[in-house]
Amino acid sequence: MKIKKGDKVKVISGKDKGKSGVVLRALPKENKVLVEGIALFKRHLKGGAGKVGRIIERSRPINVSNVKHVESGEIKKKEAVFSVK
Repeated sequence: MKIKKGDKVKVISGKDKGKSGVVLRALPKENKVLVEGIALFKRHLKGGAGKVGRIIERSRPINVSNVKHVESGEIKKKEAVFSVK
């Protein structure tokens, strides 16, 4: 796996297509990466003795084939769109 922790990546497929972020954790045995702010889901935590319940957002690991490594300057670049009449 060529993508490591701290690399900047862009999602190329899935519900978060087009978003970019930094790899927080690489899971080479599962062939997945955990990217900051990508594949978020809500986790409902139950309150306990004297504690209040709450809802937190967590990131879910995504397959490494759904991301591509980008340089820091490439994230802000937009793709050119051509129209033919």
